[in-house]
Amino acid sequence: MNLKFNKLCMIFISLLAAAAMTLSGCGSREAAENSAEVKTIWATSDLQANQAATEEKKSARLSENDIEVNETISNDEDGGHAIVADDESADYSNVLVTKTGEAEGDEADFYGDNAAILAQNGGTLNLSNMVVKTDGTHANGVFCYGDDTVINISDSYINTTGNCSGGLMTTGGGTMNAKNLTIETSGNSSAAIRSDRGGGTVNVSGGYYATGGTGSPVIYSTANITVSDAEMASASSQGVVVEGNNSVTLNNVTLTADNNTKNSDKSDYFQAVMLYQSMSGDASQGISSFTMNGGKLVNKNGDVFFVNNTATEINLDNAAITNEGDGVFLRAAAAGWGKADLNGGLVNLNASNQTITGNILVDDISSMNLYLKSNSCLTGAINPTGNEGEVYVELEKGSTWSLTADSYISSLTCTPNSIKLNGHKLYLDGKEYAEGKASQGTAVFISESISADKQETTSGSEADSSVNLLQDIPTEGSNPDEDPHERDGGDPHERGFQDESSSPEMDLLLNPNTAQFAAHALLAYYSVRLPKNQSPYVSMRTDYLYTLPKNLTAQSAHPNYAVLP
Repeated sequence: MNLKFNKLCMIFISLLAAAAMTLSGCGSREAAENSAEVKTIWATSDLQANQAATEEKKSARLSENDIEVNETISNDEDGGHAIVADDESADYSNVLVTKTGEAEGDEADFYGDNAAILAQNGGTLNLSNMVVKTDGTHANGVFCYGDDTVINISDSYINTTGNCSGGLMTTGGGTMNAKNLTIETSGNSSAAIRSDRGGGTVNVSGGYYATGGTGSPVIYSTANITVSDAEMASASSQGVVVEGNNSVTLNNVTLTADNNTKNSDKSDYFQAVMLYQSMSGDASQGISSFTMNGGKLVNKNGDVFFVNNTATEINLDNAAITNEGDGVFLRAAAAGWGKADLNGGLVNLNASNQTITGNILVDDISSMNLYLKSNSCLTGAINPTGNEGEVYVELEKGSTWSLTADSYISSLTCTPNSIKLNGHKLYLDGKEYAEGKASQGTAVFISESISADKQETTSGSEADSSVNLLQDIPTEGSNPDEDPHERDGGDPHERGFQDESSSPEMDLLLNPNTAQFAAHALLAYYSVRLPKNQSPYVSMRTDYLYTLPKNLTAQSAHPNYAVLP
């Protein structure tokens, strides 16, 4: 009401000013000054309106005290739950849910053991005005597991304090729909919006999502995750991590990322957004995707984007991106995931109505296609220290590239006068580019999977490729004293593969832990999901993957259980 009244006053003032100018016969200069005063008043009014909108958005963050609670449901059992919907539908509102107790390993990360709230096996939960608080290891807040399982949650507050305890967790093909939540996590490996093996679909609208722990990005995706009209912040980890053939889409989201703490020695770099493939079996290989439409991304430390051991599509459309760190805009490079010398990043970067500021580095085992469309502009250098990986740059008419240092790329497509050298040199496949000239080039081929096209494979039957897949599983860095679910790159699940057999012919079923891990990798490779009451094991002697009822031991496996050749 006050804002409307102020604007009416401004209109009245401006009319009086115009009348005064007419009656007094003011000169053009005096009229311009009066006009400038009116514009200043209007600008001040608009600024006040924007500030009010910002304060309203901040005040929209829910706290525990903002929600009326009529009931309390608690659980303190190791592996237990406060609320469960198993192949059934249930509604809860205005409930305080508390969860303590401990869990570990795959049962918690893949199937939801020890989560405060769990829906599974086609169940549906409708939750509103909930307060969910957990304090325990592997104590996720709200967990959705399995195909045809759906959780709808709105206007709720979630807080987790233990390690490996995400806010929202989706696995096995489940669907999570969330609206206007506040999620705060403080433990390590505890993403606010999290998924794991089998992925699923996650839709988040509105709200505030923040993480404080190491290896705890706001979003860790092994699923298809879309967040709209929300505010997100990470205090020590990446803002977003996408693993394997999965995606994150941000629509009108404000993201502040301060990745300042390492979770392992696999990477020397800090970043706001990381796209990679861990080869753990938790995410299938393929093209990962990060899309940002509008909104704002502020990076506090290191690089904005980092791509390693995967092929990826990065799509930016009118997103305000600021790098306050000392790193580059994008780095595609080798790190500790995948096979050495074959684990770079393959990138298609599509920019529309986009301003990009900062350098781009593509190492000698990586490649990139950069497409600047719809009046986009790049201010920075590409591989300023010399030739590295293949890079193709394409500028649509109206888009520009302003160099800040010498740059080395493989190929270029542009119209005349779209590139400003600013006294620097641009080399195309070793040849110097002449400023003002048009160019026609060829894009770099980006395959779906680095491992499929660049890492060793064996020809022949599916059984042969299965054996090769086992050989591709990481063999280094396994430490029985470490939590196998802590890795750098976010909300991790990497497992070392150790064959303790003295003979290559020895059946891996003699080592249940090794066999089960290898089988999980094969299941992910073939995109196969198992019922919760089945455990997978693999035999390298027969090249068969087995599934066993969980009450049986690995040694009791029999070919009758074979599900994949």
